[in-house]
Amino acid sequence: MNVYWLEQIQSDVPLESDWLSASERACQRAFRFAKRRADWRLGRWTAKRAVAAYLDLPAHPLVLAKVEIRTEASGAPDAFVDQKPAPVTISLSHRDGRAVCAVTPFGVDLGCDVEVIEPRSNAFLSDYFTLEEQALVSRAPAADQARIVTLLWSAKESALKALLTGLRLDTRSVIVNPEASFDVNDWSPVRARCTDGRIFRGWWRHIDNSLRTVVANVSLCAPIPLSIEAYSADRASRCA
Repeated sequence: MNVYWLEQIQSDVPLESDWLSASERACQRAFRFAKRRADWRLGRWTAKRAVAAYLDLPAHPLVLAKVEIRTEASGAPDAFVDQKPAPVTISLSHRDGRAVCAVTPFGVDLGCDVEVIEPRSNAFLSDYFTLEEQALVSRAPAADQARIVTLLWSAKESALKALLTGLRLDTRSVIVNPEASFDVNDWSPVRARCTDGRIFRGWWRHIDNSLRTVVANVSLCAPIPLSIEAYSADRASRCA
């Protein structure tokens, strides 16, 4: 199955808020802290652009305002268009001014994540990783360990999103097995096996100092980048 992928950064987000729905603008006003508000706006912008591109909708404020990203009780994002559920499944993640959104047809258990590659302590590994995963890290060259730890953690996050549990579930209940290859700038396969027997398959990619993962309960082709048209508020009046 195809999975589509979009990344955006803070500078991509318009200063105006006319691309948000009325309920989203109300949610935005509730944020007390500027960073939380900026992160939320970046996530909503990225998800709306991804859904609009996937559904071949124009990239204009009056159209994007009709694409609403709601939060389910589980915490997962859900896309609506004109108050009706969109025929898509999305997963969303953001970190350090970058957001990613994965899109598939409706009905897929999907999760994605983006993480900054950084050193983590032995205590972190002991608390959150299985003995099998800790052994994988210890066998790796020292220069590659931070990246492998980040890959394992990111894939766990993606799988827990696909399970609709997030970090409410013990991270050691998901065991990650990455492909042996560690090529930079290309998608490589990864598998996450749950202790209850469920399997999630997907992909990971390392660009610059960040790492992305996406997994699903179905076999996915390598993520396909979404092509998005230039955003222009000036043309909004023609899209009412």
